Amino acid sequence: MDQDSRIFVAGHRGMVGSAIVRKLQAEGHRQILTRSRQELDLLDQRAVHEFFRTGAIDYVVVAAARVGGIWANSAQPADFLYENLVIATNVLHAAAVSGVEKLLFLGSSCIYPKLAPQPIREEYLLSGPLEPTNEAYAIAKIAGLKLCQYYQTQSGKRFISAMPTNLYGPGDNFDPLASHVIPGMMRRFHEAKVRGEEEVVVWGTGTPRREFLHADDLADALYLLMQRYESPETINVGTGVDVTIAELAGLMKDVTGFTGRLRFDTSKPDGTPRKLLDVSRIGALGWTPRVALRQGLTSVYEWAVAKAVFDSTDVSLMSAAARN
Repeated sequence: MDQDSRIFVAGHRGMVGSAIVRKLQAEGHRQILTRSRQELDLLDQRAVHEFFRTGAIDYVVVAAARVGGIWANSAQPADFLYENLVIATNVLHAAAVSGVEKLLFLGSSCIYPKLAPQPIREEYLLSGPLEPTNEAYAIAKIAGLKLCQYYQTQSGKRFISAMPTNLYGPGDNFDPLASHVIPGMMRRFHEAKVRGEEEVVVWGTGTPRREFLHADDLADALYLLMQRYESPETINVGTGVDVTIAELAGLMKDVTGFTGRLRFDTSKPDGTPRKLLDVSRIGALGWTPRVALRQGLTSVYEWAVAKAVFDSTDVSLMSAAARN
């Protein structure tokens, strides 16, 4: 992948896609291809195949997806399964038949069984039931990574997949209903501070443990994988360190400057009890994360305040950014 390679980043407007574009730009790549949803709807099979047929694309990173937190996944499982499955099949098949040199598909750590042994090794995939609250999304992502694997084993395509842990960073979705845990929590703490409220309610018991990775660290890892990883087996990308939701809430309270109390709403679901990835494979390639959690949360909060993202509640706009 040299500086003149034509590299298509699907989902460049989302948090992960924009981090990948920044990384490619920093590495001096001059032909980074991006398309908005208005320019190329990844749900439109004919349009996707025409784009690949005429685009002379060398490399692809598939970061496009319909994403959301527990509420969004639970309320719209058919949409999450359909859209993510169609995006994966359209892009991967078009890349395969058009002669793309290498492709990297992004999955998610939610593809692993709900009660998988900790830390989660790549071979635990499909060894047990999924977490029900995000099962639809997980099924679509599993199909995508298996399609990469089968294209490589059947046809010799250099299609690989990576499974990142829970992500956060600039460009995240801060919608109060559709967001993941960090942006959703950050918004609630910020609004409580601005309104002078006495408490912030956190969903669940606070005991589940989660691992969090900054999007810029993920982009560094993916760049390394595009250069050096060729196995059909998926590879985990994470920090190897987790915190409880209660500990995360304490950090968020400090970062946002909220001075009230915390209350845990135990009537709300906890989700998977623990989700920590085994990152020994990518560690053996020489990659380690650089952004500590407190440092990362502080930088994202400063970015969000500067961009006035807490003033927006446009769900459709944020969902579109995540997909394209």
